[in-house]
Amino acid sequence: MTYLKILERNMIIDADRLPKEGLKISKDFEFFSEALVEENVVFLQPVHSELTISKVGEEILIKGKITTRLSFVCSRCLVPFEFPVDSRFDLVYLPEELDAIKDQLEDDDLNKMYYSGSKVNIEAIVLEQLNLVFPTKPLCSEDCQGICPVCGKVIQSGECACETKSSDPRLEKLKTFIRDKR
Repeated sequence: MTYLKILERNMIIDADRLPKEGLKISKDFEFFSEALVEENVVFLQPVHSELTISKVGEEILIKGKITTRLSFVCSRCLVPFEFPVDSRFDLVYLPEELDAIKDQLEDDDLNKMYYSGSKVNIEAIVLEQLNLVFPTKPLCSEDCQGICPVCGKVIQSGECACETKSSDPRLEKLKTFIRDKR
């Protein structure tokens, strides 16, 4: 069985068996939504990855691209929306032993990653890169106005005609204080 066939089955790279010319991998991954950092995400298609893996000295260089389509829930209006992912990355992995030799961390050490026992898990890297592209606050659009605090309808749909000019009751004392100071 060739190294590439073994790699395709378990997606673990052995740095010692990496061919001199490197590897090119094109693979679809099916992850469970529970593996993601965002709770309410649904996969609309598998995660497709295009990876180029090479070894230079002790370093393992991984250049990749991941694409997929996900469904998020908007943080403001609570409506599901489609989120396309098209992300590229360049990673450098060093043997863990090199990290253990150092007494102090240097500035450029913060951008380095390490592999243990000459093994690198490709599936874990793809999942990590996918999680890194997620927005901190998923929005269906930049101008999403959310839901009406009075009737609970989505404001963008135009069905809400509620007047919401009342101020926050917690700020009333502050307004009174400012008015009395004048």
